[in-house]
Amino acid sequence: MEEESMEEEGGGEAMMDDQNHNNWGAGGYGRHLLGERLLPPAGPARPAGPEHNGAGLRGCEPGAAAGRAGAAGAIAAINISASTSKFLMNVITIEDYKSTYWPKLDSAIDQLLTQSPGDYIPISYEQIYSCVYKCVCQQHSEQMYSDLIKKITNHLERVSKELQASPPDLYIERFNVALGQYMGALQSIVPLFIYMNKFYIETKLNRDLKDDLIKLFTEHVAEKHIYNLMPLLLEAQSTPFQITPSTMANIVKGLYTLRPEWVQMAPALFSKFIPNILPPAVESELQEYAAQDQKLQRELIQNGFTRGDQSRKRAGEELTYNGSSACASSRGYR
Repeated sequence: MEEESMEEEGGGEAMMDDQNHNNWGAGGYGRHLLGERLLPPAGPARPAGPEHNGAGLRGCEPGAAAGRAGAAGAIAAINISASTSKFLMNVITIEDYKSTYWPKLDSAIDQLLTQSPGDYIPISYEQIYSCVYKCVCQQHSEQMYSDLIKKITNHLERVSKELQASPPDLYIERFNVALGQYMGALQSIVPLFIYMNKFYIETKLNRDLKDDLIKLFTEHVAEKHIYNLMPLLLEAQSTPFQITPSTMANIVKGLYTLRPEWVQMAPALFSKFIPNILPPAVESELQEYAAQDQKLQRELIQNGFTRGDQSRKRAGEELTYNGSSACASSRGYR
């Protein structure tokens, strides 16, 4: 009887052992591993019944816990995979950039470079800005900047060749059109690429996009034509109204913007449109200034320009009066 009771007690302990021979009852190992709420407190053995047939412990077995952890891990992996796929769908590869994004930018730049003042351009500035933004975010700034410089350089080289083929009587006017058209295009191109300028050109190259594009016009157009253009400008200056004053002013101011040292080629010409080019006037040279003004008036009269009815003035006073008044007014901008 004692042996049978010992076997029964031993069997009871065996029922509480798992496959790794860990005692889940009196030893308290299961309570430490799974927590107090998952295991009932140790006590006398209770009779087996439907509610005590081990079903309560079945969900707390290591295999079941591992199954739930595996399911949760699979769900998390699916979510991560879905988000990764969504991100990868938005990635712009270099092939996407060359085949989809840059052609849109290329077409818009073409239209901006060739537009005339007041023309309507059927492009979406929002779409172009969005293309630039996406390409910068996808690390294509360097390629986009290189393509932009190459695109504008090729355009300016064509402009330069067209100017070289222009006859002298149209040379000044065509240079003025090319300069004005390019500077007008920059007012649209630079804002469209402002994101690239801020996060690539200014940050990594320590330059500014507008300065770079102005430098392109200087190198590929103005430098190649300055020595042909300047003699024509001086000749036009000596012949009143050979070209309109607005054209002369636009060209002179534009050349000064491109390269201020070109003032030394014709200081007198630049001084008519750019303040503080010549040294200050001195009292000892007032007579010389008056003589220059009188000479200009004679030339205007010889070319048919009159000042209207001068009958109320005494003879001989016209040049003297006009010379002194013009001298006083001309000193204001010297």
